[in-house]
Amino acid sequence: MNTANDLLTIRNLTTSFRIKETYHAAVEDVSLSLKKNEVLAIVGESGCGKSTLATTIVGLHNEINTKVTGDILYNNQNLTQLNEQKFNDLRGNDIGFIFQDPLSALNPLMRIGEQIAEGLMYHTKLSKQQREERVIELLNQVGISNPERVARQFPHQLSGGMRQRVMIAIALSCKPSILIADEPTTALDVTIQAQILDLLKALQSETETGIILITHDLGVVAEIADRVAVMYAGEVVEEATVQELFTNAKHPYTRSLLNSIPQSHSENERLEVIQGMVPSLVNLPRDGCRFSARIPWIEASAHESKPQLHEIAPGHFVRCTCWKHFHLEGEEGGGPV
Repeated sequence: MNTANDLLTIRNLTTSFRIKETYHAAVEDVSLSLKKNEVLAIVGESGCGKSTLATTIVGLHNEINTKVTGDILYNNQNLTQLNEQKFNDLRGNDIGFIFQDPLSALNPLMRIGEQIAEGLMYHTKLSKQQREERVIELLNQVGISNPERVARQFPHQLSGGMRQRVMIAIALSCKPSILIADEPTTALDVTIQAQILDLLKALQSETETGIILITHDLGVVAEIADRVAVMYAGEVVEEATVQELFTNAKHPYTRSLLNSIPQSHSENERLEVIQGMVPSLVNLPRDGCRFSARIPWIEASAHESKPQLHEIAPGHFVRCTCWKHFHLEGEEGGGPV
């Protein structure tokens, strides 16, 4: 699953949060890799562990209530072993982060230009004039017209789409090798979403940055991703290229997600949904197939007692053996697929 060409390698990563006196894993035994100039999408419902995985990579958890095990390897260092000072040197410089909600991530009391320049002050030796020039260059790069005026404005004076572009400018300010985008288009309308995705693709082609895209929107995945990892209840349940996933998905959860996408050409007016919901950390079953409760029409014997990731085709990994017996509820025949 990992090669020498990987930009970032995650091995057996587990992130647990303390609830009362017990630690519960929100991300469990995850192994993934990111290559240069690649978009790796992490997909799943809310509560599947996607954002926890992203924030673990950049060390944004409270050490008092969080326990992290496993390895995150980047540039000959293990990020799980770094102290806060070394993480501060890494964040923004080597790894950029686009937060889900730009309005809460931006400082309401600082002008836009000052917020973009902040990372440049910390990580570079640019003069004040050079930083100001770089701010204007970045605002131009992310497609903001009249950048000199925008640089003097405050976050509340900008639209949601412009704030998201500012977040991208901040994340790209020091030309990072890795960009993590956590639901970068969630709060935006469809037109602005398309512009932001086009912007990310264009910037990536210029900088060869590796992008980890966190999303629940499979339309976004189809638009921009090269490879996809599907997460459910803290585990990766399927990993494949984007083309393989959309044409030959195997895991019951992946197939259920794809089946729930509204189809404009479908004669069926009923919107397909997945039974039940993602279990909470406290109630999460740690043994057996974690998705089994949401597909009760599949026999228990179809599931592994300790589901593993199996490589069923080159680069295509699926957890548990239940995919061999899965059929969507109401489908004729059932049996192996």
